[in-house]
Order: sequence, then C-alpha cells, then structure tokens
Amino acid sequence: MVKRFGETEVIELTDRERTGEIDDVVLDQALEDAGAEIDTYLAARYRLPMTLAPRFLAGVCCDIARYRLVGAGTADTEEILTRYRDAVKFLTLVADGRVTLGVDPAGSLVQPGNTVQFNSGTRIFTCRDRGAY
Repeated sequence: MVKRFGETEVIELTDRERTGEIDDVVLDQALEDAGAEIDTYLAARYRLPMTLAPRFLAGVCCDIARYRLVGAGTADTEEILTRYRDAVKFLTLVADGRVTLGVDPAGSLVQPGNTVQFNSGTRIFTCRDRGAY
C-alpha cells in the first residue's frame, strides 16, 4: 500500500488513534477484507487459494482496501472510487470468463497457443519511382 499510495496517505487511511503512524492492524484487516472480496469473484473460475496469484492482483487488492478504508474521518476522492469500480469491473469480467488471469483453474501458468512470428524474407513491395510520392 505504501509503495502504491505513499506513506502519508496510508497513515491518513489507517491512523484511527491519531498517532501519526500506520496502524498495521487496521491496514491488515482492510487487505484481508479486500482479498476475501477478490476471492468471491475468483472462486467462480479458479481453485482457491491460488498457488500462482498474478502480480497485478496485488494492485486490485490495494485499490479495494483503499476504498474500504475511506470514511472514518478520511476523505473519499473520485480517484479512489473510480479505481475501486475499475477493480470490481475487472473481477466481474474474470468471474464471467471474459478475461483470464493467465493461469488455468488449477493455478498453473497458461502458455499462449497463438504466438506472433516474424519472417524476414523477401521484399513484397518495391518502389520503382522514388519521385512519385
């Protein structure tokens, strides 16, 4: 959370006792709750807990936790709400099977079947008269 949003904001979001420090208990609970919310979406397609959780899910988790921490004396912003809604939209697409996490339902990394291949063969087009542009 600190790497994503900065120490000042995380203190503002978690410091219920006004100590000027990050409250690890409050932060851990928000992250656990966000993880549980993510699991409700992922459970539709994946076996949980995932052994290979894609890295970008950490960002989704942070966005959800951040949204859940606002209130209780901290200011809600349009950015926080937008990022939360985007996270939920993404998770809904995953649950519906319209987006994949890059792992199979058992949690193994999926190798793409279609790959791009380049062939540096002969020239297809030529320019006979360079002045004709």
